[in-house]
Amino acid sequence: MKNNRILSTALCIGICMLFAYAGSLFTPVAGSWYYTTLVKPPWNPPDWLFPPVWTLLFVLMGVALSLVLEAGIDKKEVKQAILLFGLQLFLNLGWSASFFGMRSPLAGFVEILILWLFIVMTIVTFSKVSKPAAFCLVPYLLWVSFASFLNFVILRLNS
Repeated sequence: MKNNRILSTALCIGICMLFAYAGSLFTPVAGSWYYTTLVKPPWNPPDWLFPPVWTLLFVLMGVALSLVLEAGIDKKEVKQAILLFGLQLFLNLGWSASFFGMRSPLAGFVEILILWLFIVMTIVTFSKVSKPAAFCLVPYLLWVSFASFLNFVILRLNS
């Protein structure tokens, strides 16, 4: 049973890391001409901080997904939680595509607001299935809240 739990958790983390990788395909490497030309606030985090933070957040997402799945895939609330979780993963990917791929802080801002709402809905739904799973998503919500404000400021500074 313990081996199944470890395997399930690893698989869930792997799925989330695939989304992280897909999002990174839109995200510039440090020094990208587009990103470096944007006016950013002085409190913008250094470029080196983003990869480890996002890696940790995607690992926590995978752990959260695994905890929800443990409650039983046949349960209605688990199915609903998984659906919302999947939608927020795609929205997360959409932010990278909007902000970096389309080179549009405006599209990125609209996208991240929708993402933020889906993260909140996912946390609420996860909490009905597994409180620890919901708790695992709180750092993600906090980071996306910060990123939303940062995106807004970048939009304003570059309009």
